[in-house]
Amino acid sequence: MSYIETYRSAVAPSDCDVLGHMNASRYFQACSDGMFSFQTQLGLGISDIREGRKLSFAVVRAESDFKSEIMAGEVIYLETGIEEIGGKSIVFRHRLYRAEDKALAFETRFRCVLLDLKNRRAVTVPDDVREKARGYMIDAET
Repeated sequence: MSYIETYRSAVAPSDCDVLGHMNASRYFQACSDGMFSFQTQLGLGISDIREGRKLSFAVVRAESDFKSEIMAGEVIYLETGIEEIGGKSIVFRHRLYRAEDKALAFETRFRCVLLDLKNRRAVTVPDDVREKARGYMIDAET
């Protein structure tokens, strides 16, 4: 399977820093929002997070590359795929694009553990989540 769109938004002036481009924290905010969208695809929606199994992925390592600037008023979108599925972790790959010219502006790899929100410990990825995750596998080189 290929990447799927997990986030889309217009960049507000308040998202930008004194240099005039989108602040680094906003790139990670887009990825964070995209992760919750993607988790829903894996069967871990907000009701499951809050009242159900009380599981959610949490970033433990990030590797990021800023490719080009993003300015206020531009529309951005995030695509997400899965590079690796481990016992208690998954490596997610996020790519943030400027919508108008489809230019890659940012990409990051998030190694996330599946966190038991009650006990605050990493737990084994359940079979149903693992099976759905397999459907979003991408080539790590793409």
